[in-house]
Amino acid sequence: MNGGRRIGSVEKRGAEFQITLDGREVSAYAGETIATVLLAEGDIILRRTSKEDKPRSVFCGIGICFDCLVTVNGVPNQRACMTLARPGCAVTRQRVFSRGAGEKRG
Repeated sequence: MNGGRRIGSVEKRGAEFQITLDGREVSAYAGETIATVLLAEGDIILRRTSKEDKPRSVFCGIGICFDCLVTVNGVPNQRACMTLARPGCAVTRQRVFSRGAGEKRG
């Protein structure tokens, strides 16, 4: 964990816990979004586009742009900027917008 990237003092943070990011354990604090955790770890690329493989990260930070989509506990297309980190959650980066298993493209 790179605590130097977080803003504020330790005394003002919530309780520390662990989540996994692409299979590795990282520290998170109560009240942080998944985007906050990833950015604090130095992971600025959260997904890549399907057509041109271009990197995407947090853009708007308020859930409008959908550039920060990640998979959380096996559920794809979660906005990292709007999803609170929870103890033990498993986060993986996505390459593209993921459709449901039985969903067909129209």
